[in-house]
Amino acid sequence: MTNDPTIAIPKVNFDEKGELKITASATSSPNDFDFLVGKWKMHNRHLNKRLENCQEWTEFESSDENTKILGDTADMDTYSTTEFSGQEGKLFQGLTLRLFNPKTRLWSLYWVASNTGVLDPPVVGSFENGVGHFFCKDTFKGKPIIVMFRWDARNKDRPVWGQAFSPDEGKTWEWNFFNVSERIK
Repeated sequence: MTNDPTIAIPKVNFDEKGELKITASATSSPNDFDFLVGKWKMHNRHLNKRLENCQEWTEFESSDENTKILGDTADMDTYSTTEFSGQEGKLFQGLTLRLFNPKTRLWSLYWVASNTGVLDPPVVGSFENGVGHFFCKDTFKGKPIIVMFRWDARNKDRPVWGQAFSPDEGKTWEWNFFNVSERIK
């Protein structure tokens, strides 16, 4: 479970104020995340230390339940595991809220975790040919980064999510988290 090198990361663009400039694909749709509706078993792999040239990964299992809400403009999921590192066997939960803006045709993905209670800045983007890329500016250990989420939904019964950080405005990327979902039937 690693990055699929056949999928290029889109070039990151900035406006005149230095903000990310994100444009929706021609096929972006409020139905892009319909493949996630339902219950999932997930195999996760995360890098033990981020942006430190670490090569050690930890693997664990989790579950996820996804529901469409607000008609065709949103969905949300609840992610659960007792195997997340640093939680000492306690239940770790996360919630993702995905909102589709019909004017811009962009998705905004918001994440909050039970161990922080803080809503992260949304990653914003769209799908093209079954693969979605979503970006935001953030900080990590006090330094500016760009966060990227990738959803590879070409196999809708076994989608793959990945997260990467860029410390240099998108010139280089370090993948630090993956999960492969298997639908519970």
